[in-house]
Amino acid sequence: MADLNALRESMVEEVRKRGVSDAVAQALRTVPRHVFLPEIAPEAAYRDDAIVTRRDADGLPISSSSQPTIMAVMLDQLGIEPGQRILEIGTGTGYNAALLALLAGPGGEVVSVDIDPDLVGHARRHLDAAGFPEVTVACADGFGGFPERAPYDRLIATVGVWDLAPAWLEQLGPSGRLVVPLDLRGVQRSVAMERADGHWASRSVVPCGFMRLRGPSAGPETTRILDRDSDLTISLPEAREVGDVLAVLDGPSSVLPTGISGSRMELLDGFVLWLAVHEPRWCSLFENRPGRLPSAPMDAPGYTMTAGIVERGGLGVLEYAGENGPLAVHAYGPEGAGLAADLAAHLRAWQEAGRPSSGSLRIEAHFGPAPSRSLVVDKRHTRLALRWASAGAAGEG
Repeated sequence: MADLNALRESMVEEVRKRGVSDAVAQALRTVPRHVFLPEIAPEAAYRDDAIVTRRDADGLPISSSSQPTIMAVMLDQLGIEPGQRILEIGTGTGYNAALLALLAGPGGEVVSVDIDPDLVGHARRHLDAAGFPEVTVACADGFGGFPERAPYDRLIATVGVWDLAPAWLEQLGPSGRLVVPLDLRGVQRSVAMERADGHWASRSVVPCGFMRLRGPSAGPETTRILDRDSDLTISLPEAREVGDVLAVLDGPSSVLPTGISGSRMELLDGFVLWLAVHEPRWCSLFENRPGRLPSAPMDAPGYTMTAGIVERGGLGVLEYAGENGPLAVHAYGPEGAGLAADLAAHLRAWQEAGRPSSGSLRIEAHFGPAPSRSLVVDKRHTRLALRWASAGAAGEG
């Protein structure tokens, strides 16, 4: 029989490497994650990993229990105080709702909504089994919030969102704060925001990755499996025609050295974000079983991942110029050389701007004109103004 306390403490020790608060660490020690994941072994439940709990007909993940580390970071971003009323968008297994309930303490209230009735039913049973019957779980489209219990002091989304819902902002009290995994042209960042002079302004921005919001308020980003043998998958910020990517990858190619180096985290947190908000043709590619993609600086155990630019007839992606050496751009297809040159130019621009990352990014959400000298990302309901505090205006890149 597994020592559940020891497993839980091991998970907390791993999470604390990110410097999370004592209150959040204690909540992780207290809430039994394995109760919310009854179909897997406790040893797996207490790893610091995201765990897929549901897939769609094409095999793409649509629900998961998020990685404990990013959950803890977002809970610290939320800044919960005892007695507060909290709205959670995206119930999932119910685990995060239990953590919220503990942090809100006696006198607090947690309402969690999810669009999937099966997930809501499972979460209700998990919460009851774990000793959190006071958490309200409702089946609803989270984009509309939950007006019956408004106003809220805090709002958190545990699902990737493309835009800030007007209902969320209306249902938050005057000093309310929201934390959401916000889409920035296909890249997600967990953004904590508060009201500021007629708009919403970020208080912190950290990297994250979540399942996307489903339903009528889902964003335009698209993910497609290209090859079942390797699980080669392409993600685009919006649906568009890119031609036969597999045929391009199997055809002639060339390599363009850049002379620029970067660690995995520098590229994921910095360059990929830079590329996404500056280059509408950008894409990411990953595969679970090596086969088609070149060795890339963003690889991790178990999968290969890279980013680049794709158009019909061509592809340019990042790779190593040599074993753990400087970066290169691999060009594929008849149009690949031009795309590779464009990708290398973006890499140089990021380098010249001081290699900005999420930590220096400032985001404002406006309901009218956005400030000049900002890079503007238009959404359905808001206009996001982006700039890097240490690198000048983002639009200048």
